Amino acid sequence: MKKAASALRAPLRRAAIPALAAAVLCSLTPAAPASADGAGRPVNDKPRVILMHDPELDDQNTLIRYLLYSNEFSTEALIYSSSGVHWAGDGNGTKWFVPGREYTRFGLNLCPCTSWRWSPGERFIHDAVDIYQQVYPNLRKHADGYPDPRELTSRILNGNIQFDGDISTDSPGSDLVRRALLDNRPGPVYLLTGAGQSTIARALKSIKDQYENTPQWPAIYHKVSQKAIIQSFGDQDNTYANYIKPNWPDIEFRQMSTRIWGYGARNVVRPEDGKYLSSAWTKTNVSDVGPFGAFYRVWGDGKQMVPGDIFDYFGFSGLTTEQLRAMGYIVWTPPQEKGSWISEGDTSIFMNLLDNGLRGYVDASYGGWGGRSGPDVDPSGTSSADYASTRWFGAAQEDFAARMKWTVTPRYSAANHRPSVKVSGQPDRNVRRGQVVTLVGHTTDPDRDDVTSKWWQYTDADTYPGTVSLTQSSPGRDLAKVQFRVPDDAAPGQSIHLVLQSTDDGSPALTSYQRVVLTVKD
Repeated sequence: MKKAASALRAPLRRAAIPALAAAVLCSLTPAAPASADGAGRPVNDKPRVILMHDPELDDQNTLIRYLLYSNEFSTEALIYSSSGVHWAGDGNGTKWFVPGREYTRFGLNLCPCTSWRWSPGERFIHDAVDIYQQVYPNLRKHADGYPDPRELTSRILNGNIQFDGDISTDSPGSDLVRRALLDNRPGPVYLLTGAGQSTIARALKSIKDQYENTPQWPAIYHKVSQKAIIQSFGDQDNTYANYIKPNWPDIEFRQMSTRIWGYGARNVVRPEDGKYLSSAWTKTNVSDVGPFGAFYRVWGDGKQMVPGDIFDYFGFSGLTTEQLRAMGYIVWTPPQEKGSWISEGDTSIFMNLLDNGLRGYVDASYGGWGGRSGPDVDPSGTSSADYASTRWFGAAQEDFAARMKWTVTPRYSAANHRPSVKVSGQPDRNVRRGQVVTLVGHTTDPDRDDVTSKWWQYTDADTYPGTVSLTQSSPGRDLAKVQFRVPDDAAPGQSIHLVLQSTDDGSPALTSYQRVVLTVKD
């Protein structure tokens, strides 16, 4: 029940380089590569990712999706983590209690206790990677870059799992985070957590404890603050509020909580996308598709993450809320159709890092399949934080279905693959007021499917407050051209985001994008 709705918040902006820190930093780190896109991210370099999860059923589902896209990441570690609703205990009988947690809600008084909703010998990450090993030969037929399963297994670590919010001791996971933040590899390290942030906080505390009273501290503080990007579904153990933000205020924190990927998806899904939550679609495209499908949690599947967990009633089918409560369960979201979607609440933490052309990693305000740090205006004209993520849900689900099919399809020609989209010139460019801008996109499809392309202005991501008039044409079968005049009232520094969106006619239909950001200059 950790995935309560909350709006995406603006990121903490990175601080300017202090002169002393910059001078010392030059002796500690090599210069970044010259070839980079508009984000400063090296061209063709996969994002460095450290992924952290607790044993909530939606984390298990999120992990399946992550592994299907693992060819697009440099996975540094997969870390078992605690949260306010899952912690393992120390095995010595030590009792723990934090006021206001779920064991005190709904009239409950269940702790202090020695662990909370954590199965002895928990290994859901290991189980997921074991399944990945089974489907790895097929995945490799469809895309390059999938990591060796043995390598992934070697990167599974325990973080600070003993107690909720406890950062008093180092762990294998916090040690790895610490090393990654201090190494001399250029570019950001994305700390992605669908759990609490105690493992991150402990790594940062260890760094501060070692360096704070040394001459190196200004450079180390700056280096770590610039390198770490936390993308998290909320602050699930209060360690961000209690330790990270007060002590490391210049680390960028991207709040990735969004209802469309969680237990509340049915409250925000667009009508045309409702089918992706249904039993029929889920069964055909997920549950019945190979070993990952069997591992994916759906309503009424007869499973529980922890035996006897009074909050996990999702394995039951055909029972009403009243019947479940009579059995002793805390029913906090209504029962649904057997076989239908439950949740992938943490999926948003990595979706904006995908190589789909939206470049959502550049800035939290850009937006992408994982949502955006601000509201989007829905078709009814209503400004909605939910719509910033729900608008992409259908395309993301179709893409997921395609990758699930890859796991059971040993021939490349027997499955669908995304079209390729490229716009001539740089993805970030300067323009002048009154200038006529022409952009030409090139689309190809690896399966020789027909591709339908269109340009559109992502006004919600713009800093220019108006709209531009787009004139579109298709000068060739694989070309998509757009032309517009930069408005005279555009102020210097304002940006206009144009997106080329291309969808093939394969099954499932897959979509790729290319975002071009135009910044108005004097």
